[in-house]
Amino acid sequence: VINLGDQIEVITNGKYKSVMHRVIAQSDGTRMSIASFYNPGNDSFISPAPAVLEKKTGDAPTYPKFVFDDYMKLYSGLKFQAKEPRFEAMKA
Repeated sequence: VINLGDQIEVITNGKYKSVMHRVIAQSDGTRMSIASFYNPGNDSFISPAPAVLEKKTGDAPTYPKFVFDDYMKLYSGLKFQAKEPRFEAMKA
């Protein structure tokens, strides 16, 4: 299983959607998973890719440009809530 993160949703201007993390636990409560995260540098700017925007002539970016570390700070306080308010907060 590969869960796409919020940054992929932004870079693709919404073509690929990030997913809400969800777990279906076994009836006996045991579970094994191995998580691997790949993140950009904290000072990296995240925004819709110009090549994606160029393919859709006239389309404005759906998502704001933001610094990855700013997003992670916001995410750490809101991670179990809907993603849309996080994207909206980054516009400010």
